[in-house]
Amino acid sequence: MRGPHNVWRLIRTGATLERTGAMNLALDAFDAPAPLRLVARVMAWPFKWLGHKGDPSMPPAVRALSALGPAYIKFGQVLSTRPDVVGDELALQLRVLQDKLPPFPTAYAIATVEEELGAPLAMIFSEFSEPVAAASIAQVHKARLKETGEEVAVKILRPGIEKAFRKDIDAFYFAASMIELLSPSSRRLHPTDVIKHFDGVVRGELDLRMEAAAAGEYAAKTAGDVGFVVPKTHFFHSAERVMTMEWAEGIAFGDVEAIDAAGHDRKLLGERVLQLFLRQALNDGYFHADMHQGNLKVSPSGDIIAYDFGIMGRIDEYTRRAYAEILIGFIRKDYRRVAEVHFEAGYVPADRDIDDFAQALRAVGEPIFGMNATQISMAHLLAYLFEVTERFGMETRTELILLQRTMVVVEGVARTMHPEINIWQVAQPVVEDYIKENVGPKALLRDLVSTVQVLGRFGPKLPKLMETALNQSHDSERAIRKDQPNGRLIGFMWGIGVAAAAWVVWLLLS
Repeated sequence: MRGPHNVWRLIRTGATLERTGAMNLALDAFDAPAPLRLVARVMAWPFKWLGHKGDPSMPPAVRALSALGPAYIKFGQVLSTRPDVVGDELALQLRVLQDKLPPFPTAYAIATVEEELGAPLAMIFSEFSEPVAAASIAQVHKARLKETGEEVAVKILRPGIEKAFRKDIDAFYFAASMIELLSPSSRRLHPTDVIKHFDGVVRGELDLRMEAAAAGEYAAKTAGDVGFVVPKTHFFHSAERVMTMEWAEGIAFGDVEAIDAAGHDRKLLGERVLQLFLRQALNDGYFHADMHQGNLKVSPSGDIIAYDFGIMGRIDEYTRRAYAEILIGFIRKDYRRVAEVHFEAGYVPADRDIDDFAQALRAVGEPIFGMNATQISMAHLLAYLFEVTERFGMETRTELILLQRTMVVVEGVARTMHPEINIWQVAQPVVEDYIKENVGPKALLRDLVSTVQVLGRFGPKLPKLMETALNQSHDSERAIRKDQPNGRLIGFMWGIGVAAAAWVVWLLLS
């Protein structure tokens, strides 16, 4: 229920930050202005005693987020990949949220496996370890299949996780509605739609059958990606709250010292993870949307291993082309083309001046390219773009939120491997390859073939579609006033044109 009772949840959030000593850290990390600092402290300090105490052995930020629950932990996981935003020290502290949270009892895990898979544990696994990793939503056990002897990873949802997430999401919905009510200027950003989008993502993450299916699809799409591995899913040993996958041996992506000790090239790994993400997003329209260090390993051979497929992203082909053209436009400093793409895609209202928008985009891009490699940041670019799009009335595109958020996360992961990485130089060949194949005459021909194929599938229905179009044209023509003869003629010609085009296509495909 998304009523005012959620005010209590939001008050306890501020109170918990205050009680655990994380409030100042949060305000400093985001460089909050003095007025915001004053409001935050005044609103939180009187309720300090209501905040969660958390585990005093943890650093303040980790202590606060862990105490607040899984939705807040997810937020901390994202911040842990952004040392350029929150600072190296805080990012390092938050990294324990990725896979080093307190585990739940193994006895509960065994009971869940037996209930979900419908058989005693001993009939399924010959070995079953204590937890090897524990994150915000689930924990992982290493096991061995009794039937084949294969080593596998068994992922099991935390007890009561569905209810805990529901409480947090409801509070977020309430906060979004209050923001829209109290700040009309924020409505263009569709805060409620944003929360709705992530609500759907979280619901999918809490059903491990969906994650198993996502892992299977992702493995199929990335089978040809050199240096990238997706472990095999064991669908027969997976269910709603349990998922079994091939065990993947490797070094955690966040363990830089171990990666160096193993002799891996961190510069190559940083570039590879960024390019793989871009290729998958642009070429496949399907990408891993939770690609932080806790979900990546480096295999002994140097391959990147991905796991945890609860959050995956999809973008349609048209959006991919627009996104690629925007990226390549910034890379080439062709701000006019970037502006045109925004208008063509309907991202910016048509009544705005395109030249003014292009000039504003130049103001965004030029400072970025004036920076050295360590300063160039997708996070900075998105921050500047936010200011520009607000001025020109661009509305939030909920279908791009996951893509933009993942791009920022992947950039942070790449910088962990190679702090001096030049994001634009690494991205350019991937984006240019996509542009060559998907924008231009070759893409136009492919689109025309696809269109004809679609029409062919509807061939038997074309006569009926023609009749419907002509009837609609006739009805529209009757509604036009008698003193507008040109309107009747236009309606009549439109109907004849539709009928003729449909008939020609049908003949070609017969």
